[in-house]
Amino acid sequence: MAESARPAAPSSAVHIIYTELPQDEEPEAYHMRLLSNVVGSEEMAKEALLYSYKNAASGFSATLTPEQVTEMSKQPGVLQVVRSKTVQLHSGPGRLH
Repeated sequence: MAESARPAAPSSAVHIIYTELPQDEEPEAYHMRLLSNVVGSEEMAKEALLYSYKNAASGFSATLTPEQVTEMSKQPGVLQVVRSKTVQLHSGPGRLH
């Protein structure tokens, strides 16, 4: 589902949640469990979850309210919660060398 089509709560924003590596659980199931604990249900977690990172980092991105960010930061296994920022690359009128 495209990000713009997702229902979003007022003042919600995309965050990247870095986690410890799950020991006895698949990464996606671990991420869903953490998110369900914060948003209230597995169905709401499925709506909020944008992507599960499994290779370069352990974590996931999700749409969270400020209150949910605070609660997520308290969850065991969560290392850091960072607001996602969109950056644009600019090139000048000249050639790149």
